[in-house]
Amino acid sequence: MMIRPALPADAQDIARIYNYYILNSVISFEEQVVTAQAMVERLNEVGAASLPWIVVERSGSVVGFAYASRWKDRSAYHYSVESTIYLESAVLGAGYGTQLYQSLLTELRRKEVHTVIGGVALPNPASIRLHEKLGFRKVAHFKEVGLKFGRWVDVGYWQLTFPE
Repeated sequence: MMIRPALPADAQDIARIYNYYILNSVISFEEQVVTAQAMVERLNEVGAASLPWIVVERSGSVVGFAYASRWKDRSAYHYSVESTIYLESAVLGAGYGTQLYQSLLTELRRKEVHTVIGGVALPNPASIRLHEKLGFRKVAHFKEVGLKFGRWVDVGYWQLTFPE
């Protein structure tokens, strides 16, 4: 397993991993597949905000990614970010998510981040376990805020605050 910063050359693999969830789950509320070029633009947005986007490789192939984005645009939110993580289904439960998320949190601690917020489409026991294992605590639960595949989906939010 190797964890490293994401590169534009990874965009195709990142799109492939993410598009699986768009097409097959309610984990992402996007409904149209994302192109590699759109992923390059997203990578650039995250980079322009001086936030990390990292990937995990297995045998030289990207099998997961994680990144942080600004929580809100208002200046008072400058120290809060939203975290995102996606893995290929073939590596779920093998520890890649924990290692990848820990690496993302390490990068965020090096920056001026105070609070990390993770949104989880519910139910999603694996994502809840991952967040709570890493110290996140549930702070919100919104009922039926997304409609995908003809059903209403709840969203929960987990928060991790770094000590001063």
